[in-house]
Amino acid sequence: MQIVKNQVLPIPVLALGAVLLTPCWCRPADVSQHQAGSAPQLAPDFSLTDLAGKKLALSAYRGTVVLLNFWATWCGPCREEIPSLVSLQEKYRNKGLQIIGISLDDDAAPIPAFYRQYKMNYPVAIGDAALAERYGGILGLPVSLLVGCDGRIYSRHDGIGDISLIEQEVTLRLQGKECRQTKARK
Repeated sequence: MQIVKNQVLPIPVLALGAVLLTPCWCRPADVSQHQAGSAPQLAPDFSLTDLAGKKLALSAYRGTVVLLNFWATWCGPCREEIPSLVSLQEKYRNKGLQIIGISLDDDAAPIPAFYRQYKMNYPVAIGDAALAERYGGILGLPVSLLVGCDGRIYSRHDGIGDISLIEQEVTLRLQGKECRQTKARK
């Protein structure tokens, strides 16, 4: 092998050499470990008007476990899921749960009749694409997000949620340290 002095190596060879000689500090991330070790993301606040004409702000429910449910009147899976949410709200309302429905209908006209037909017992407001984007994008409906007493998102369910799993998550959050601390301050 002959070594040639002062020969310029092509850039791709230099880049390959740098990659091969540089210690790699990165390894495939263990997503579950990372998520378990970090604090859940704060839920973006919003201020909307509900069907009764009252101001509806997520921040007003701090200290309460909130299940945000994005839905629409034309959505078949939403129609299937809403009766379970009505039952869940009835069962846990006095224990600290508040479900909030965010309709993503383009037209508000059918929402009040739908609300009455399904006997929805929680506030409903009309959202838009900008709000959906703030919650990580809503590509299909329904989507439910569980927000703890501390205002952080603890779970997300895309599609019809397994109501027994959601109920377990709700009871866990209601018993969670963040709810006990909030209730102790009141």
